[in-house]
Amino acid sequence: MIIAIASGKGGTGKTTIAVNLALSIGNVQILDCDVEEPNAHIFLKPKIEKQIKAYIPVPKIVASKCTYCGKCASICVYNAIAILPGKDGQKGGSLIFDNLCHGCGACSCLCPQGAIKEVKREMGIVEIGSRDGIEFVHGKLNIGEAMSPPLVRQVKEHINSNKTVIIDAPPGTSCPVVGSVEGSDFCILVTEPTPFGLNDLILAVEVLRKMNIPFGVVINRADLGNVLTEEFCKKENIPVLMKIPFKKAIAMAYSNGEPMVKAFPEYKKNFQELFGAVGRILG
Repeated sequence: MIIAIASGKGGTGKTTIAVNLALSIGNVQILDCDVEEPNAHIFLKPKIEKQIKAYIPVPKIVASKCTYCGKCASICVYNAIAILPGKDGQKGGSLIFDNLCHGCGACSCLCPQGAIKEVKREMGIVEIGSRDGIEFVHGKLNIGEAMSPPLVRQVKEHINSNKTVIIDAPPGTSCPVVGSVEGSDFCILVTEPTPFGLNDLILAVEVLRKMNIPFGVVINRADLGNVLTEEFCKKENIPVLMKIPFKKAIAMAYSNGEPMVKAFPEYKKNFQELFGAVGRILG
């Protein structure tokens, strides 16, 4: 089973839920797909056993073959290629914007002259390790990189289908989140009972419904705010799977990089019940 942990906004406690859930159940693998700012390793402290450089294929035009017809530029929906047609007997020119390229390969496949080859451009790294029987994988995007979905895909290539897989997704509702939760059996949306939390929860719910992924909600800092989030979940028939209270002691443990279930072992039962609730929903 693959369980994604997501939220419409940052700071709601996705990593808290992902890490503590992983520590509360057996035979588990955790993937940190928040490759722009991974932090699950701070709490799990895994021993990194393998590092794999991550690349994205980008086009390179072979000038001797290119007729500068412009077909590659016209099919690139990301505007990563610009073709300057030749005139007055002069040869044309081309520009490749590597940081806009998504590595889809359409330009090289459809070039009528076969004038485009793909070269690898390093964009980050995938690290694999383990701690206390928990398999761990995360990605680190290179500073300055504009796109994370290709690295998210490469992190997910290491999913171990023989284990319960927990995916710590990036915040928001854009492409990196969609790429992270895609293919999941269930998604846990982590929110907080504030106007901003509710607004972004509504956006996340819309995304998951369009993706046809079953989901439920965990309300973090549940006693700090209003009741509008619970009212929304009730109105939309969204199961509230767990509530975590606002406590200074929990926040202090978090700030020290200590998982909740290690600092307060009594919460382990709550996360096991959360896992059980997901299983019951999926039948």
